[in-house]
Amino acid sequence: MKTLRFIDTSGFYSILARRDSMHSKACGLLDTAAEQTTGFVTTDYVLDETATLLQARGMFHTLPGFFDSIFESRACIIEWMDPDRFIKTHKFFLKHGDHAWSFTDCFSFIVMKERRISEAVTKDRHFEEAGFIPLLV
Repeated sequence: MKTLRFIDTSGFYSILARRDSMHSKACGLLDTAAEQTTGFVTTDYVLDETATLLQARGMFHTLPGFFDSIFESRACIIEWMDPDRFIKTHKFFLKHGDHAWSFTDCFSFIVMKERRISEAVTKDRHFEEAGFIPLLV
């Protein structure tokens, strides 16, 4: 059985932006994942955030290759928002309003719980607050 890790917006950014402080570590996680048959899970909301971030940081030119690699990958699974997940996420978001978690973060946490994933390729400490292990902090 394949081990799964969640990959968040900051994880994708660290992989794509050579100047990012965690670029080497993030790329190293990808390299070892291939050797260890580790797969990755992300969401359509994370892909949305990543595309927006890349555009805002002047990296729009990377988007076609980014999307192609994600959609063609056998190692990365995209989990999609649907009406049931939206209801779960919005309830979770409202329940945890005392945290500075985004709606996208909350959807990520829901997916990680559903898939029993404990580690995330992210620099976002919100994952740690939610009980997960961020691998780029």
